[in-house]
Amino acid sequence: MNISLLSLKKSLQWTLISLLSFTLLLASCSIHNQKQPQTSSIKNSVIIHLDQRQQYIRNFGASDAWTCQFIGNWPQAKKEQVADWLFSMENDANGKPKGIGLSCWRFNIGAGSMTQNNISDEWRQTEGFLKSDMSYDWSKQSGQRWFMLAAKQRGVEQFIGFTNSPPVQLTKNGKAFSSNGEQANIAPENYIAFAKFLADVSRQFSSDGVPFTYLSPFNEPQWDWTGNGQEGTPYTNTEITAITKILDSVLTAQNLSVKIKLAEAAKLNYLYEKADKPTRGEQIYTFFNNQSPLYVGNLSHVDKVISGHSYFTSAPAEILKSVRQKVATAIPTASVPLEFWQSEYCLLGDQEEVTPSGKDTGMTPALYVARLIHHDLAIANASAWHWWLAVTAYDYKDGLIYATKNKTDGQVEETRLMWAVGNFSRFIRPGSQRVTVTSDNRDVNNVNGVMISSYVSADEKQLITVLVNNSNSDANILPQTEGGSVQKWKPYLTGSGTDETLKPLATIAAGQSITIPKKSIVTLIGDI
Repeated sequence: MNISLLSLKKSLQWTLISLLSFTLLLASCSIHNQKQPQTSSIKNSVIIHLDQRQQYIRNFGASDAWTCQFIGNWPQAKKEQVADWLFSMENDANGKPKGIGLSCWRFNIGAGSMTQNNISDEWRQTEGFLKSDMSYDWSKQSGQRWFMLAAKQRGVEQFIGFTNSPPVQLTKNGKAFSSNGEQANIAPENYIAFAKFLADVSRQFSSDGVPFTYLSPFNEPQWDWTGNGQEGTPYTNTEITAITKILDSVLTAQNLSVKIKLAEAAKLNYLYEKADKPTRGEQIYTFFNNQSPLYVGNLSHVDKVISGHSYFTSAPAEILKSVRQKVATAIPTASVPLEFWQSEYCLLGDQEEVTPSGKDTGMTPALYVARLIHHDLAIANASAWHWWLAVTAYDYKDGLIYATKNKTDGQVEETRLMWAVGNFSRFIRPGSQRVTVTSDNRDVNNVNGVMISSYVSADEKQLITVLVNNSNSDANILPQTEGGSVQKWKPYLTGSGTDETLKPLATIAAGQSITIPKKSIVTLIGDI
């Protein structure tokens, strides 16, 4: 082969190589310039799916039973501090929340047991508006009414009036607790009087400028309530339906807008099964399936909500998860669009993994309760979550705030448990909607790891993500989004440190990992 042909062949080879390299370079540039789909294959990443919407969140709340009847008459500065802790949406000069911003308040409409003094603990007795001559004394329950007004002044708009017992003037035995434990402690001939009592109370509170959004006439109807430890009465489902129908007609006749909320089940399993209470269980079907003879879902004042209490199903983890999965499965079987509300909980019973007895202001009960809130919201699809005693005077883990057991004055003390509730309640406002969170490399519902749930605000401007790190190690999390984007995250930390009560931390840019300290709760606020 002559030199000229050899040179030509080499020249062509280099040209082809150059063209091939250029083509590959163009292809590579094209791939990298395309928007890549988010993936959770990156270690520690989680995907928040803004386009996968779940239940709406209506509110977070607590009740005024029983301590607020006394604390509400304490010196002004002390009760104002309690109200700020519970309801405030303000921040201090450093951007730290002053309170947990509860958005619902449960007012205990008393049965009047205080006049009889037959409830063993005076602090569990209640005043009553109804007098022996069946007239009203609206000066009663003044301490509780102070807190109700304080809640409204701090922005609370949803109020529930709940009864543990009908007024003692209407009960079978003239007491605020049951004698036989089988049927309601109110005779059918007094159902109308009970309904009119609730309507009268509702109208009076509306006139006072703090109207009830809901009336909850029944509380844990599965229990017998034969002891004199507190006010209470059982109800069969038949009795609940009968009273509900009468109450609905009375509210309609009086043109009152308040809704009836059913039925405060003592345990969540009573919502979907009869269990050991055949006449008092299976309440989703009984009240909200139109094939049931006790159906009330078509009544105009009955809210499309079924409520239950998380007592006795919060542990162990297998029960925690399975019960809530069954609630979530049962809710759509109703004949109306139905929501589930977890309407009462505190640490209670010998099955808890944290001992209920004994005062504890630290992170152990706080993390335990945050674990429960996560599962009630993310597994059971709860649209509301309520704690039991906002303020307790007992050596027990049943309050958000501890107070001296003194009727006229004393000391109050916040708890990490209160601030843990605040990681949810302060930022997940009414009208927010939960969205799906997934990950390829971690369980976002791991009770011993990092539990993650996320919510879009009602105005679609914020993404709120709550991370509960129940493990003994710090966790690095890379939050990613699909169906929308977040430019930066503002974290708020509740932990064991001195000032770690919804403590604001430095803003973190999107695309950066976030460290969640061990045994802590972090809420991330992202602008969408």
